[in-house]
Amino acid sequence: MSRRWQGLLALGALGLAAAVLIAIELANGALTYGESKVADPCEQRETFPDEGLEVTLQRIVLDGLDGAACELNTTREELVLSIDPELGRHVEWDRETLERAVRSGLLEAIDDAEARGSIGGLEARIMREVVERAPLDWLIQGGSSLADLFGGLFDRR
Repeated sequence: MSRRWQGLLALGALGLAAAVLIAIELANGALTYGESKVADPCEQRETFPDEGLEVTLQRIVLDGLDGAACELNTTREELVLSIDPELGRHVEWDRETLERAVRSGLLEAIDDAEARGSIGGLEARIMREVVERAPLDWLIQGGSSLADLFGGLFDRR
């Protein structure tokens, strides 16, 4: 076999190996690699594996935002971005509609947490009162201070 044929054979083998590699990568999802999937806020998400008040409060806030996003027919991420007017997001709802949706979502999340046994009746009642009466901006921006407030009240079990 001449050197020319050996070179062509090697080149053909490399081409075949490249084609096989590309086919394997495409079969493993190379076309969609790096795309982010946004969860449907109207579908229930997986539960958090840990327990405790901090985790419970985080879940209530996230579930509440999901409920509000579902009511507004948007994603949780778009809802959160639309809350800050400085981000310049165009929204289809006014402040009153946003407030009603957020309060409704949080109240439903509190009811769910109580039904799961994550919080007791007293905690649920206090949280409902806060959600119904607190200013919307405080509810949205005060997630960590809300955790601090309730953490001090209920960690002594």
